[in-house]
Amino acid sequence: MNDATPRTDKPTGSLVLPAPAKLNRLLHITGRRPDGYHELQTLFQFLDIGDTLTLRRREDGELRLSPTLDGVEREDNLIMRAARLLKAETGARLGADIHLDKQLPLGGGLGGGSSDAATALLGLDALWGLGLELAELARLGLVLGADVPVFVNGHAAWAEGIGERLTPVTLDTPWFVLIHPGVTVSTPAVFGAPELTRNTLPITMARALQGGAASWNNDCEPTVRRQYPEVARALDWLAVRAPAMLTGTGACVFARLETEPQADRLLAEVPKGWQAFKARGLNRSPLHAALGR
Repeated sequence: MNDATPRTDKPTGSLVLPAPAKLNRLLHITGRRPDGYHELQTLFQFLDIGDTLTLRRREDGELRLSPTLDGVEREDNLIMRAARLLKAETGARLGADIHLDKQLPLGGGLGGGSSDAATALLGLDALWGLGLELAELARLGLVLGADVPVFVNGHAAWAEGIGERLTPVTLDTPWFVLIHPGVTVSTPAVFGAPELTRNTLPITMARALQGGAASWNNDCEPTVRRQYPEVARALDWLAVRAPAMLTGTGACVFARLETEPQADRLLAEVPKGWQAFKARGLNRSPLHAALGR
C-alpha cells in the first residue's frame, strides 16, 4: 500500500491513502428487527489489498471526485457523501480533489464502498487539520452505512447489532485466495429471501474465537448459492482445494491458506473467466498504519 503523510493538526497539501478490503470470517443472522434490518454477529478482518484514494486540498471549498463509476452517480458515491457530511458537521471551509483508484469489484462483499467512505473521512480529517477523534468519525460513518465504523476504527472486530457494535479482536492472519465469479449479488434480494436463515442462536465472542476458523460459517451462503449458480460453482471449486466461504452477501468467495506459496499455487489454478487475487489477513488497517492512528 502507498505511504501517506503522517497525521497532523495542521492542514496538509495532499495524501495518498489505502482503502482496504475486508472479509467476514463469520456471519450469523440472529434475528430481524421491526425496521427490517437484521441482527448480526460477524468477525471483520482487513486485507492487504484495496482501493486507493488521492486527496488534494482545495482552498475554495469545492469537493470534486474522479472518475465516475459505472452505475453510481458522482453525488451518490459514498466518498462524496462522506466528504459533504464531514464539512457539514465541522463547518470546514476547505475542499478537496479526490481521485479514486478502484481495484475492488463493486458488490463483491469486500466492503469497498464503506472502506472508501472511511478513508475519505480519515483522510479529509487529516487534510483539513480537523483533529477529530476516531469515535466521532465512526459516529459519522454510521450515518453512511453499518460497515463504515469498522473501517474508521481500524482494527479487526467482533460486531453485533446491524454490524455497528464493535469489539476489537486479534485473529489469525493467513493468506487468502479470493474469487469474484463475475456476477453482481443484490444484497436486498439476499436479505429479503424467505428462505434466509434468520434464527441462528447468538453466541458469545469468546465462544466464536475459541471455536476458530474451522467452526465459522456464513448464514447468507445457502441463499446466495440458490440465487447465483456461478457463486455456487466458485465455492464448490474452492472447497475441494482449501476451506472456502462466502464473504458478506458476496459475490466474492475466499479460501484460507497457511502460506503464501500455497496461495500462489492455488491462484495459478483458478479457471479463466473468474477474477482472482491473493491477500493477507490483517488485524490493523493499513489506512491507520499510513496515518499513524
